[in-house]
Amino acid sequence: MAPAITLAAEAPKLSAANTGFMLICSALVLIMTPGLAFFYGGMVRVKSTLNMLMMSFISMGIITILWVLYGFSLAFGTDKGSFIGWTSDWVGLSNVGLTELWPGYTIPIFVFMVFQLMFAIITPALISGALADRVKFTAWSLFIALWATVVYFPVAHWVWGTGGWAFDLGVIDFAGGTAVHINAGAAALGVILVIGKRVGFKKDPMRPHSLPLVMLGSGLLWFGWFGFNAGSWLGNDDGVGALMFVNTQIATAAAMLAWLIYEKIRHGAFTTLGAASGAVAGLVAITPSGGAVSPLGAIAVGAIAGVVCAMAVGLKYKLGYDDSLDVVGVHLVGGVIGSLLIGFFASGKGQSTVEGLFYGGGLTQFWKQCAGVFAVLGYSLVVSAILAFIIDKTMGMRVSEDEEIAGIDQAEHAETAYDFSGAGGGIVGGSVSAHAGTESKKVDA
Repeated sequence: MAPAITLAAEAPKLSAANTGFMLICSALVLIMTPGLAFFYGGMVRVKSTLNMLMMSFISMGIITILWVLYGFSLAFGTDKGSFIGWTSDWVGLSNVGLTELWPGYTIPIFVFMVFQLMFAIITPALISGALADRVKFTAWSLFIALWATVVYFPVAHWVWGTGGWAFDLGVIDFAGGTAVHINAGAAALGVILVIGKRVGFKKDPMRPHSLPLVMLGSGLLWFGWFGFNAGSWLGNDDGVGALMFVNTQIATAAAMLAWLIYEKIRHGAFTTLGAASGAVAGLVAITPSGGAVSPLGAIAVGAIAGVVCAMAVGLKYKLGYDDSLDVVGVHLVGGVIGSLLIGFFASGKGQSTVEGLFYGGGLTQFWKQCAGVFAVLGYSLVVSAILAFIIDKTMGMRVSEDEEIAGIDQAEHAETAYDFSGAGGGIVGGSVSAHAGTESKKVDA
């Protein structure tokens, strides 16, 4: 018998297929931010439309520059104490080779960097929906720059960075349930507790001014989310990315149907806003869990998220916090649901062999998920409130009451979304909760 020959493991080589796939996924994630802008822009009153669009668009400018200068290094650089990363060669991307691979993968560092940049862009933009109608554009721009630096970049390292404490603990977050949605939802809650309610909250009607824009936005989000989720496996070699793609579609459909059934039973109608919001709730919930659950599990995750998020959007009326477009009810609650349900529905046949309670794995993974969920929630809530408080006490976070009543678009941007000069009439102001088909009916009454 010939002597055994031990071959050294072959180093990964750049894959043109995976590189092209990830560049396409990066573009899909980017289109989600304009999609979010339309989604939010249609849900506000006419006089706030442009401001809502701009609060998303400005993130594409500010966060891109910060990510290149130091954000990528803080989030994914060499671990420093399980809390933050740092690699000086990545500052300004000055010493990154064109074909230098992301460790352990077949795509260049540049491709991984730009894919993660798109996540960093949309996360602070998500917060903006909670603050509609009342925040100075300059204050918002400063807030997202500070928030990304002291909240998003560190949390991304905790969850996804090699050496991050949540990563090492084994917290599963395939594409951003904790790092993106819980992070943004908790931040939204922290800020609105500091800056207070809109003028006329629970008194004046605050209905969406353009449901077609909302539907367009949700469609773009749904489309782009396939890149957001399937791309997070950083390749397409073993079928896990395909599982995530399939589960994304399944959970979104289940959540949309569940939300519509809930509001038909509760409020007597199937609304377009309910369909759009239910779809987003499903997308949020499957984001952390889609690589770990089976397609049947994805139905369960989506259906649970659709019903619970539909119920959660009404909490603001009972508890008295003014979450304008239900960021807390959809993104925070949906992110928590999707993250925690991994502890029950993980099949052990997807991204890892981890099994949840319903597959014989006990509650071990559930407790790990709890650690990640509540650490990110608490950190983002507290730090975001502190940042908002500091900005409010120095430069002021809100526009004046007169400017808010007259319209933040004109006050902050010297523009209006629609020109009615040739229509022979003026603008009829008006609105209830963004979710007019659900809890907002109570307010109209």
